[in-house]
Amino acid sequence: MKRFPFIVAFLMTTVAFLSVAAAADEGFRAVKPRNFDPFHTKLVNASWVGGIGCPTDAKVVLFNSVSPYQLLPPSTYTDPACTTGDARDKNNEGLLMAKTGPTLNDAAAAADLVGVKGTVLSELGYDIRKPGVDGSTGSRGSHCGAGAPRFDIFLQGDSNVYYIGCNSPPATTQTPGDGFIRLRWGDGTTLNAYQNGVTPTNISGRTVQSITIIFDEGYDAVFGGPDFFGLAVLDNIDVNGTMVGKGGGGDNTGDNGNAGGDGGGGPNGGFHGGGGN
Repeated sequence: MKRFPFIVAFLMTTVAFLSVAAAADEGFRAVKPRNFDPFHTKLVNASWVGGIGCPTDAKVVLFNSVSPYQLLPPSTYTDPACTTGDARDKNNEGLLMAKTGPTLNDAAAAADLVGVKGTVLSELGYDIRKPGVDGSTGSRGSHCGAGAPRFDIFLQGDSNVYYIGCNSPPATTQTPGDGFIRLRWGDGTTLNAYQNGVTPTNISGRTVQSITIIFDEGYDAVFGGPDFFGLAVLDNIDVNGTMVGKGGGGDNTGDNGNAGGDGGGGPNGGFHGGGGN
């Protein structure tokens, strides 16, 4: 298994862990984007945007590919990566996460998973906008590095933080499509993550306190590979088979207690991942 690499640096000098009740939430229902940008660099963004997600039964009106190139009757298009998705998404939304400039800038795009507290984990995942033929390690399309986009996972009764990066550890399954790849971690008995970024640990069957998606790798030559793009488009965020593929649907705070919006809190644990082996 590929080790989760880290720049040994803190995004914040102090991380405040807000106490929350131990009772379970009503279930995974929303993904709330926010920006961590304490020095107001204006170089990060996390937002749900219509028209950029993985299409499932999307309406299309195509031109005929042969003369006289007339418009054909309406039909539907589904990317093979996402034959299933969030049925509530009527605008083909995608979660855009971007970091402009160097990875070492103290800023990150983030998205809190709402309603996951108390969930017993078996699977995590998302669909990422990359050419399916390239696989997740390809140099085209969305950034998919060892450290971003990544899940930062806190478990109940455990002071450690667990990380699952886009390519570290490798996804259990990859479903390639035309312009997206479905990545899923977990097979029902094993869900590997890196405890404190170092120790591979099976967290399948553990109970969640909070989960956040972090994007903190820019497009610099040192840490921005393999694509040097500094941006990813995600869709159908998956917790135990339940998918969220649109904005809204939650209150103004995630399970980690951080409010949405600019400066609403930093990446849990204060680390940001870098490239490497």
